[in-house]
Amino acid sequence: MRLSELSERSGVSTATIKYYLREKLLPPGRRVSATQAEYSEEHLRRLRLVRALIQAGRVPVATAREVLRHVDDDSLSRTMRLGAALWALPQTNPEPLDGSDAETAAATQQLEELLSRLGWSKAQEIGSLSPSYQSLVTGLATLLRLGFPITVDLLLPYGQKMHEVAESDLDLLETLPSDGERVEWAVASTMLFEPFLISLRRLAQQEESARRYGY
Repeated sequence: MRLSELSERSGVSTATIKYYLREKLLPPGRRVSATQAEYSEEHLRRLRLVRALIQAGRVPVATAREVLRHVDDDSLSRTMRLGAALWALPQTNPEPLDGSDAETAAATQQLEELLSRLGWSKAQEIGSLSPSYQSLVTGLATLLRLGFPITVDLLLPYGQKMHEVAESDLDLLETLPSDGERVEWAVASTMLFEPFLISLRRLAQQEESARRYGY
């Protein structure tokens, strides 16, 4: 398809597509003449991902470029490729861990116990190298610092439910035909689906509260 058709099908203006091409967020099309190129369904799919990152997720262009670099790195294993792309995304609690205060140390100990009881040995092996691990410790430390009575027993059922969610996520990814599309979908769903899940949780809380206590 030509640039005009790519623009029409994607809903992205030709000027914006040219900008994405210049910024290397979109691979170049197949050159058919000195002034024209052809684009494929792969370009259409990538445009959806770029829009999810930049427009919906408000990710800076430089960060989006880094994420896409990992998406396209087929030298990595499937797990490392997926992890690298997701780690490059903005994190919930990006502060680095220093372990110098009592709450951070207690939070780290709680998280390690939680992972052990969940049987998440791979997550323990990766440990603080993972931004998600760091975010969990930072979040737990903040709750402890504010005096909230957080225990491993309280967290355990949440971890178990999250494992079920992860299984559903990977089941969906396995229906896609290539590793590249699987990683693209994982990145897009992280940006777009996680806010949906948060809202769904809040709506479920409203529903359960009404059932238990009435209006």
